Amino acid sequence: MAMMGPAADSPDAYIAALSGWQLERCTMMRAAIMDVAPFEETIKWTNLVFMANGPCILIRAEENRVLLGFWRGKRLREVDPRIRASGKYELGNLVMTTASEVSAQQVSTLAVEAYRLNIELGNPAARA
Repeated sequence: MAMMGPAADSPDAYIAALSGWQLERCTMMRAAIMDVAPFEETIKWTNLVFMANGPCILIRAEENRVLLGFWRGKRLREVDPRIRASGKYELGNLVMTTASEVSAQQVSTLAVEAYRLNIELGNPAARA
């Protein structure tokens, strides 16, 4: 798997390609995200991406970690201070290893807020 997610043609295939703690964590996070808002799931850039008025959330399983990424992650640091800013825009990631703890409730809370921001502020990939 290295530094990118498994090669997959669909979200179901992405999850099916995982094993161990990454399978458990990604399955839980995917369900928590899909339960709270009408996201469109897709595969983009070898990641599981959740779209809502543009890209909103991603899950990326790597060899030794899992990323829960947010296109407006810098705005979500008040919700979860573990989110690290990434890049020059508003990107932010919650980086998890086997020892990291994250609950379905925490993921749901972040997903609701990420969805709200995309609906209110527009597509984060559209640059003015």
